[in-house]
Amino acid sequence: MSKYVYGQRFLPKDSLEELHADFQEHRKVRVAGRLMTRRDMGKSTFGDLKDESGRFQIYAKKDVLGEENYKAFKDLSLGDIIGVEGELFNSKTGEHTIKVEKFEQLSKIVRTLPEKWHGLKDVETRYRQRYVDLIANDEVRKTFKMRSRIIREIRTFLDERGFMEVETPMMQPLAGGARAKPFVTHHHTLHTDLYLRVAPELYLKRLLVGGFENVYEINRNFRNEGISVRHNPEFTMLELYQAYADYTDMMNITESMIQHLVKMLYGKDEIPYGDKVLNFKTPWKRVSFYGALQEATGIDFRKANVREAAKKLHIECDEDMEDIDVLNEIFGEKVEKDLWDPTFVIDYPTVMTPLAKAKAEDAELVYRFELFVAKMEIANAFSELNDPSVQRQRLTDQKELIGESKEIDEDFLAALEYGMPPAGGLGIGIDRLIMLLTNQVSIRDVILFPQLKPEKKVSGPADTELP
Repeated sequence: MSKYVYGQRFLPKDSLEELHADFQEHRKVRVAGRLMTRRDMGKSTFGDLKDESGRFQIYAKKDVLGEENYKAFKDLSLGDIIGVEGELFNSKTGEHTIKVEKFEQLSKIVRTLPEKWHGLKDVETRYRQRYVDLIANDEVRKTFKMRSRIIREIRTFLDERGFMEVETPMMQPLAGGARAKPFVTHHHTLHTDLYLRVAPELYLKRLLVGGFENVYEINRNFRNEGISVRHNPEFTMLELYQAYADYTDMMNITESMIQHLVKMLYGKDEIPYGDKVLNFKTPWKRVSFYGALQEATGIDFRKANVREAAKKLHIECDEDMEDIDVLNEIFGEKVEKDLWDPTFVIDYPTVMTPLAKAKAEDAELVYRFELFVAKMEIANAFSELNDPSVQRQRLTDQKELIGESKEIDEDFLAALEYGMPPAGGLGIGIDRLIMLLTNQVSIRDVILFPQLKPEKKVSGPADTELP
């Protein structure tokens, strides 16, 4: 039997933010939230109540509540969740206030909230105990409300342009659509291993074959790889495909959608990011992959030995890395570091991109771009390869070149043999995009529950204080 009071049904009818926006003295209100501060003054008490929308001052008086109820109010702990009925008035200092006429204790806090003025600062604790982080840090709550708004606006943007939202499998018999190490699980009834998807690409292209011409999915992907300020094993992607379009159309969609989001949030084309200001005014800069490398290093990588070039540039690479991975490493070290304002890097080597269409004038390059902002890759797009025989050869060549152990998706190739229209495909990293739009330097600050290393020790009992 609990020694604390946990209330029953109490439905608030007012939000605290709305009461500030439409304040009317003597209005009767019914609100609920967490008691964040309290200032006892003998026979009266001021406090601050906090709900999802904001804070509001409350005022309890002994001669209104009665002696017993007023004592119960004073016995509340900071962090208790209460329901309040009362009347609006302005305090002597002009602050909007609720005069408490009735209250109910709905939930009891049995730990201790972070100290009022310093909040919850320890980064490890903030990520592990996000629920406390959200209570203590209003800016964190604001970031995640902005995340929800951004994703909602992306859906609206695409829906208004005739795209249809779809869902594709998260558990797949083959891990296709991207070069990434998958998570493996086992389905006991089917007696088979399955993979958490690394990308939805091959399933979305099947839908193009089936006749859906404009599709998108805001999806969760899983890659059994490193964790960093830009990488989380579970992450959110927007992936879309438009029949009869190409990668230039994907550039146009990317520019217009992201610029729209920037203006929605900031009212202009520029946004702060760290100590810099990023300019999203269109058209965005476009540079070729090899051209940007040559400009940064003075080396023509279409002719150079990449390993020798890496040594010359003092870039360390593992011996077991393939040449294309070494090339990517050089690009990351020498080019990405200077890509702050939105920049499309176009025309990648064919060997890097087996699912993209080769350029008509140069088969060693493909119609592909990656969008970089603030030194981060934000988007990736192709003119999609729709020739099944060339696609089979590309996938086979990739296995031979980089030692891919995964199987070729024969059903995907069979789908292409039924005819897939020429199409543009685009993937945008939602978490990184939100990092930019909310001025956060770590992906963990835009994912509610990021993946972390296991704790070294188990938390203490429920009545201990937080670190």
